[in-house]
Amino acid sequence: MKKKSSYEDLQGHIRSLETPPIEVFKNQYADKDYAIELNCPECTCICPKTGLPDFATINVSYGPDKKCIELKSFKLYLICFRNVGIFHENLVNKILDDIVKACLPRWAKVEGIVIPRGGIQTTVRAEFKGKKKK
Repeated sequence: MKKKSSYEDLQGHIRSLETPPIEVFKNQYADKDYAIELNCPECTCICPKTGLPDFATINVSYGPDKKCIELKSFKLYLICFRNVGIFHENLVNKILDDIVKACLPRWAKVEGIVIPRGGIQTTVRAEFKGKKKK
């Protein structure tokens, strides 16, 4: 019988996973349409099958509305995944959900590029299209 990883049964709780807050600040240019791109080439998490570390680049693009993401808090937020067993798909979608919750952007995209393990590189993209303004 194959032994399960201690992280394997945790995927059902990813949406409610407690993470550090992503702090925001007031957008002084909320009247303009523009994009902000954040790139973190040092994101790590744990493979829920093997318990081994996964290394990823996380790319975030978003159109700020009234709030912008504060960068130090975002870095601390990403670090929290270092000891979390999480599938790549869940990681990217969790990050997107938390960004949308924190700053209510006009739109947002998150891309996770995980370095190859066993010859397979994984790229996961998730998108929030925002709400139409009246």
